[in-house]
Amino acid sequence: MAREQLSDVRYGWNGFADRQDLATALAGEIADRLTSAIAKRGTALLAVSGGTTPAKLFAALSTTPIDWDKVTVTLVDERFVPPSSPRSNAGLVAANLLQNKAAAARFVPLYHEAASIEDAAATDSEALKSLPWPLDVVILGMGGDGHTASFFPDAGNLEELLDPVSQRIVLPVHAPSGGEPRLTLSMARIVAAGFIAIHIEGEDKRAAFNGATGPGAKKPIRRVLEAAPRPIEVFWAP
Repeated sequence: MAREQLSDVRYGWNGFADRQDLATALAGEIADRLTSAIAKRGTALLAVSGGTTPAKLFAALSTTPIDWDKVTVTLVDERFVPPSSPRSNAGLVAANLLQNKAAAARFVPLYHEAASIEDAAATDSEALKSLPWPLDVVILGMGGDGHTASFFPDAGNLEELLDPVSQRIVLPVHAPSGGEPRLTLSMARIVAAGFIAIHIEGEDKRAAFNGATGPGAKKPIRRVLEAAPRPIEVFWAP
């Protein structure tokens, strides 16, 4: 594991020789954090991103022997599509994470059938209100444009999404670059987590991360790094 700092914002850099080593190490870190939360308050709350990048991580985490029946899993963000869609983050999490030992975890989705994305966000916020906040662990990804969660640079309500003191839980997102409308946890909810990791893979993502977080950058990923009260850990493999 190598560590470096290539920006004027604080973060931990954890570099690995290959993606399986990354998955194993990050799964172990998540398991330790969840176990610690369970020991302290009898429950743990985990929010994960979707996409194909975390497939190896989810597979490694799903076999980790922790008290999964005391863990609640939700999503950082979701497309406004039903779970049956191949673009659904909930579907990917169900297929890759909520298997093996992790099948005992409780899953709280973000997607709900609704007349509009705004109605869905309101329903989600009500449904998630009873979760044991704050989040114990958050796993984020990052797009080549510097977005994380569904904080797209061209989102019409980006400043609302990135409000560090927002009381909102789930917000709707309309961003041309994001395709279909999205639902996302607010940045305020994300950065309040006990442990946050950004999981990226490939030389292109490493270059994009360095560019999006360097001095003078205004990308959403940098805004999240700046808002977090504790340094976020970045996990990368080529």
